[in-house]
Amino acid sequence: MLMNTTEQILLVILGAALAVFLTLAIIATVYVIQLVKTLQTIAQKAESLVESAESVGNMVKSAVGHISLLRFVRGVVDMVHNKVK
Repeated sequence: MLMNTTEQILLVILGAALAVFLTLAIIATVYVIQLVKTLQTIAQKAESLVESAESVGNMVKSAVGHISLLRFVRGVVDMVHNKVK
């Protein structure tokens, strides 16, 4: 049994819709992959920025610790020096 005209038109419309959908899905997939790669690059740069900020914070913490230790020693020396006078 052959298809009638209505079935043929419906088949052509559905075939065209499927082709358009598949094309759009492929294009969208390519853009999503590019977006994910870009986000990975941004995440890596942010991670290195956080690590460098953390190292700067540790360096400042260490310097503040040394400065406070020096102030304490200077205070003790001044106190001893004032007692000697």
